[in-house]
Amino acid sequence: MLIVVKLEYDRIKEKLGFKIMNIQLLNKKINEINDSIEVVVLKTTKYLEKSEKKLLDNIFFSKESFNIYFNSLNNRLYVSCLKLKSENIKTAFFKVIEFLKKTKINSIKIDIVQSNKEFDISNIVEGLVFGNYSFDKYKSVKNSKNIEIFISVSNSKKSIDELQKLLDKALIISNSVNFTRDIVNTTPQDYTPKTMAQTALNLVNKNISCEVLGEVEILKEGMNAMFSVGKASINESQLIHLSYKPKNPKAKIVLVGKGVTYDTGGLSLKRGDSMVSMKCDKAGASTILGIFEALGKLEIPFEIHGIIGAVENMIGGNAYKPDDILKAKNGKTIEVTNTDAEGRLVLADCLCFAQEKIKDIDYIFDFATLTGASIMAFGGYTTAVMGYSEKLKNKIAKASKKSGELVGFLPFNEYLEKRLKSEVADMVNTSANKNGGAITASLFLSKFIEDKNKKKWLHFDIAGPSYRQENWGYFYYGATGVGIRLFFKFIGT
Repeated sequence: MLIVVKLEYDRIKEKLGFKIMNIQLLNKKINEINDSIEVVVLKTTKYLEKSEKKLLDNIFFSKESFNIYFNSLNNRLYVSCLKLKSENIKTAFFKVIEFLKKTKINSIKIDIVQSNKEFDISNIVEGLVFGNYSFDKYKSVKNSKNIEIFISVSNSKKSIDELQKLLDKALIISNSVNFTRDIVNTTPQDYTPKTMAQTALNLVNKNISCEVLGEVEILKEGMNAMFSVGKASINESQLIHLSYKPKNPKAKIVLVGKGVTYDTGGLSLKRGDSMVSMKCDKAGASTILGIFEALGKLEIPFEIHGIIGAVENMIGGNAYKPDDILKAKNGKTIEVTNTDAEGRLVLADCLCFAQEKIKDIDYIFDFATLTGASIMAFGGYTTAVMGYSEKLKNKIAKASKKSGELVGFLPFNEYLEKRLKSEVADMVNTSANKNGGAITASLFLSKFIEDKNKKKWLHFDIAGPSYRQENWGYFYYGATGVGIRLFFKFIGT
């Protein structure tokens, strides 16, 4: 389904508060673009001139992907890429920018057709934009390097107008990913539930509205589970409802996000270094903010709602406790067995709120850094997806291939569901048996999905890929903005 760009590049640049790369399309042959270093992506050296081939072969340049070599004699920057698939192309251009940051080079040119293949411009853009990302808010020395990029499109099969639209769309979505990364990477002292609410309010425009409820209103809504998680914090919990309503929408999509701006584990206190990086526990909500940041610049033919539960899970004399029994918004009671299983309590009330306030839902997706078990299941780079609809999972699998975001599916079964049984309430919030913990957490959430919506709902556990304490692929250490590209590919299928 077509996504139409609403804002031109210059207007996008004015709107966003962070650095955007200057990428220009030129209907010129690559050798007609002067005063720039040419980036050459090489699958093999066999088509090069003899002297170039000998030089690169002598240093085993094509032995593995993503080697970089700059030849100052011919002003060419070579990057090896043994496979020319989408993810490899993104990584190749990421490595180019990573290299350029360490040099005085500030202008490059790229032929969109290389190695007898026309590269998808969105792959080039993602690699360049993600390579140019830096989170230096707390650094005394900032990374302020600007790089001009010219893309030769004279050999493309597409018109320059078509390519410009694709470029603009790719810039919008890529920069919304970086917008989300900035939120997740920001420290808990600077990013509280009220900060998250203000971020949401800043996104309001003619198509986007936002309502924020404080703790008094949250209690009036009967959202006792969410309220209990945040009540020990000096920072007031916030329920955020973003709405994007175009004319004559083709479907209605609800996105629900876990926004735990910091998680100590509560009275079930995290130990050792496991509390470090818990600023990332707001990643699910941040993904929704990123989606709406992009929606403000795109024309999407869907009505989209974002429901965010923004809380801090802290300790104190009034903290909720193991053995407490909480009544959720839908009237179901929950025996608290672990206060570090707080995200599902927040999501439970938010899911109920969403279904009560929004009618005729076509899809309902929740995003959350919910369980370490999902990392154990898939190794940390993959989003764990669970739900009842195989048809919907297949659509997500297709969106995964198109976006490059990895997803894996975990199956429900009645044996695991029995682990949620409580002797004193309707259910426990977590089982003493930790095996299959990602699945039991999702099964817990399913208790708060109305029967009519069971096959419209999917749970996305992004605990692994949302934040990595390492460089990987085309991402640096820290937040990745996971879920945004996946979502936009989903609504484009």
